[in-house]
Amino acid sequence: MSYSELLSQVPLFSSLGSDDLERLSSSLQPRRFNRGEILFHQGDVGTDLFIIRKGEVTIRLSSADGREVTLALLRPGAAFGELALLDEAPRSTDAVAREETALLSLSRGDFRRFLEERPQVVPALLAELSRMVRRVTQTVHDANFLDARARLARVLLDLAQTQGQPGTEGEGVAITSRLTQTELANLAGLTRESTNRWLRFYAREGLLSYEEGRITLLEPDNLRMNVE
Repeated sequence: MSYSELLSQVPLFSSLGSDDLERLSSSLQPRRFNRGEILFHQGDVGTDLFIIRKGEVTIRLSSADGREVTLALLRPGAAFGELALLDEAPRSTDAVAREETALLSLSRGDFRRFLEERPQVVPALLAELSRMVRRVTQTVHDANFLDARARLARVLLDLAQTQGQPGTEGEGVAITSRLTQTELANLAGLTRESTNRWLRFYAREGLLSYEEGRITLLEPDNLRMNVE
């Protein structure tokens, strides 16, 4: 896949024409990270947006006492670090390679020069920032108003939407990432024990299967009833 083709799959740049994509792709720099390697820490000076070519990246928050909250698991085609293109404020999260990962980076300087040449990208940028704000608002809402069962269901449905594929023999929706219960707990803002309890509950109800970190939503519509 060419850089311009990958760019076309990023919401921030999806409205650009082929000439604009080719122009922007010329500024991208390839980078590689090993499993577990830190891409950046919360508080680091941000200068680049990243696009995932291969692998997975965890976006998380960490506290001084070692606690962690996973905000997102990102797969190929996803972009992150967008705010670094707009200001010089410190990074607001950590980013960690979940496996061997290949990225493309776009610097703030190159992006600003591109905007000067192609101002038509600005509405798409504002729309993507609006989506980011809505996602944060939804996360805060869920943490404060949904119980543990509903929060886990929300996370599973979101994962199925962003990285789902047909399950075995076309049954249900399989989540492609292999997730530990600790990772699921972090995504849902729950304890591992609570996550385990509700996973087993949903499995007994026939709504999902969970084997060796592989999750398949067998009845997504019925699972969604636990959130609404």
